[in-house]
Amino acid sequence: MKSILSVVSAMIVFLAVTVACGSDKKNASEARVAQFDYFKYEGKDAWFNQAINPETQYFNPVIAGFYPDPSICRKGDTYYLVTSTFSFFPGVPIFTSKDLVNWEQIGHVLDRPSQLNLTNQGISAGIFAPAIEYNQYNDTFYMITTGVGAGGNFFVKTKDPAKGWSDPILLPEVKGIDPSFMFDEDGKGYIVHNDEPENGPDWEQQRTIRIHEFDVENDRTIGKNKEIVRGGVNPKDKPIWIEAPHLYKINGYYYLMCAEGGTSDWHSEVIFRSKKPFGPYEPAKYNPILTQRRLPDEREYKITNSGHADLLQTPEGDWWAVFLACRPYEGNVFNTGRETFMLPVTWKDGFPIILPKDEAIPTVVDKKNLTPGAKYLTGNFVYNQEFDDKKLDYSWIYIRTPQKDFFTLEDGKLNITPMNISIEERKSPAAVLRRQQHTSFIVETQLEYIPQTADDFAGFTLFQNEAYQFLFGKTIIDGKEKLALYRMAGDKEIVAAIELNKKDAAVPIRLKVEGKGRYYDFSYAFDGEDWKTLAADADAINLSTEHAKGFVGAMIGLYATTNHLKK
Repeated sequence: MKSILSVVSAMIVFLAVTVACGSDKKNASEARVAQFDYFKYEGKDAWFNQAINPETQYFNPVIAGFYPDPSICRKGDTYYLVTSTFSFFPGVPIFTSKDLVNWEQIGHVLDRPSQLNLTNQGISAGIFAPAIEYNQYNDTFYMITTGVGAGGNFFVKTKDPAKGWSDPILLPEVKGIDPSFMFDEDGKGYIVHNDEPENGPDWEQQRTIRIHEFDVENDRTIGKNKEIVRGGVNPKDKPIWIEAPHLYKINGYYYLMCAEGGTSDWHSEVIFRSKKPFGPYEPAKYNPILTQRRLPDEREYKITNSGHADLLQTPEGDWWAVFLACRPYEGNVFNTGRETFMLPVTWKDGFPIILPKDEAIPTVVDKKNLTPGAKYLTGNFVYNQEFDDKKLDYSWIYIRTPQKDFFTLEDGKLNITPMNISIEERKSPAAVLRRQQHTSFIVETQLEYIPQTADDFAGFTLFQNEAYQFLFGKTIIDGKEKLALYRMAGDKEIVAAIELNKKDAAVPIRLKVEGKGRYYDFSYAFDGEDWKTLAADADAINLSTEHAKGFVGAMIGLYATTNHLKK
């Protein structure tokens, strides 16, 4: 029935366009609304085809796709986790769990323009490394982060993460990036963060860790900050990018855990400790406590770039760590971005170890007392969105902060009104997106849309950034309506295009993308007909972080514009 209604709806749209072309420009604009009938995504990774017992085992990553820089906290028996979003809106997804494995997203921390204005920001600017902490002394949650390009370091707070967060409270005296809170046993607060070395760096990309005391009652720092780690664990080796610090009080010691080595394949996690919050800090002798450097390149289920971790203790006394890592399909090339992994933590000589040296991160991990129930976050799953609800679920996000409403959900359709903004510009286009969460996947939709000019386009975007993406949909080329596939890798090229006759132009068209590691197939079909290939084995390495640069992963979006040619 739904397909029959789609055909009728498309014929109505076609007739409306025919009338509008000769008379009413307003009706013509309305007729160009792009209607998407469904969005179906299926993960097909061999990675997740291993047999596990979901009550006693879990898959790494625990949250698949572009969910980097995880930070975690606990109140009672409930865990909370946040990740970076850079220049996507809303910012900072927040998840809850009772067992650390089966997570549910309950919203976003920064979900209002008053909290997060990303206008004109680069796609890998925006929100870096959010850190979440619960202060039991005032029963308050804090999320602190860096707004790169706008805002600097700030925090928000709430009594209940499910009911919204405050507007940002700025911390102008906290410089650099990656701040995090620690609330001590005596009720005092501290902020640690990455910053420039005092009196300038001793070598290129040298950074330091600083600490501030924090006035919990008045939401501000106190006194002068102090440099507590300069350079890293072994300064003689000139380590780069000591960053992402977290401070913990455990058994009378202050433990400072940081990422070191940059965000690529030399990434790692290191740990220090001190009897006092302002130091001096001594490093663990067996640092790093987590890395995948120096492992064989051709290993099965290869994982790279591990680091940027956070520690947590369960009510039972067990220690766990969440951290980011990547799943490349060749070399160190991946389209899925940096993902959230988790491992149990052991202790040796008074220091924690996330993973012994020269061990590969396991893809399947044992954990007792799991309650299966997580949806669409890990493993191979089918996400089928029929657009029957009144709003999109939390997995859908936008490029930068939208300046106006551009879509509605009505009668089982997502209706996108095109804007005069191109997805190739540093603006907020008429696009809604979800993360690519698998190396191998199939995604499809059904589109009802009739372009009128060469500036009109509607269909899929496979988006890494403005200059690195695919566009797959309907437009006008040389005065004729066509289904076209564009590939962007700095330059923009038409990979393939076919002309649509009057009959095909007036009815819904189904679009399908099948990802197979580096290469993607693009297909189409009309109602009741078999799939036909528009382009096979298109090189999708342009969607990789390695080639496009920056810090984000590939997104899959539904998009419409009246500025396809980007004037």
